[in-house]
Amino acid sequence: MAENEIAVFGGGCFWCTEAVFTQIKGVTSVVSGYSGGHVENPNYYQVCEETTGHAEVVQLEFDPEEITFPEMLEVFFATHDPTTLNYQGADKGTRYRSVVLYTSEAQKDQTAAYIKELDASGDFPAPVVTQIAPFEKFFPAEAEHKQFYANNPGSMYCQVVISPKVAKVRQKFAKSLR
Repeated sequence: MAENEIAVFGGGCFWCTEAVFTQIKGVTSVVSGYSGGHVENPNYYQVCEETTGHAEVVQLEFDPEEITFPEMLEVFFATHDPTTLNYQGADKGTRYRSVVLYTSEAQKDQTAAYIKELDASGDFPAPVVTQIAPFEKFFPAEAEHKQFYANNPGSMYCQVVISPKVAKVRQKFAKSLR
């Protein structure tokens, strides 16, 4: 039995990425938070000020016997626009950057190879700008940000932005759902 692994993805607002990966079989833990910056223990308001260098990310624990890292990349890249620098939809700023914070050299290599495949495929209208950087530290988000979609399904942001992403995952990755 293999040990669980950690993946850290930033694909815009962490509420969206969290909602997507809570649907996926083999993902055993999904935690929204901040990573990739230079300030210890940042809070949401500091990250929003764009002075910490952190991105909104999710830290995912997954069972590699149920879902591989390349399969996780497939879900990640299918559920946000990796060709827009520092924004997703109406969310703008470096905290919304597309980023993979790798926890091993294998993840780094697999991410670079997957991005190369995406660029060669022509599936996107522009080159992928997703940052690939080493994972250093993760700071969990405040309680009000955890399980936001599950706890606030009627909110306008959830209905307009998150629900379509969740629906896309349910359709495109039906065999991978819990």
